[in-house]
Amino acid sequence: MPELRGKCMCGAVQFTAFPPALEAGVCHCGQCSQWSGGMFVNVYCADTIIFDESAPVGSYKASEWGERLFCSKCGSSLIWQTQDGQHQSASVHCFDNPSQFTLTTQIFIDRKPDCYALANKTENMTEAEVFAKYAPDGA
Repeated sequence: MPELRGKCMCGAVQFTAFPPALEAGVCHCGQCSQWSGGMFVNVYCADTIIFDESAPVGSYKASEWGERLFCSKCGSSLIWQTQDGQHQSASVHCFDNPSQFTLTTQIFIDRKPDCYALANKTENMTEAEVFAKYAPDGA
């Protein structure tokens, strides 16, 4: 796994991540759209994200099973993760070179607004497919 360094806009939050692949995904769910100001383009990092000591990381529990991490100084959207921290996805824009990632997946594709389309051919999952595959029972 490659070792990558990420940071927020103001640099107060810095972290190391070890994504299993240099692949990016897009989430079109309503929460990600509101949280990130559009689609959330992210890199799956398993559970490998390690924040530098004293990083001012804020957390918002957005659902029964997910939470969103952000810089409590500048407000940058950083990471979506399961509340147990076993699945972490970092914004591609935390890394110095977002172009190093190949876009491979789109989730909540049925929630994507019609005002844009991505050129890459991707694996697509609907909201129902995402919840069937990933959500804990009862979520």
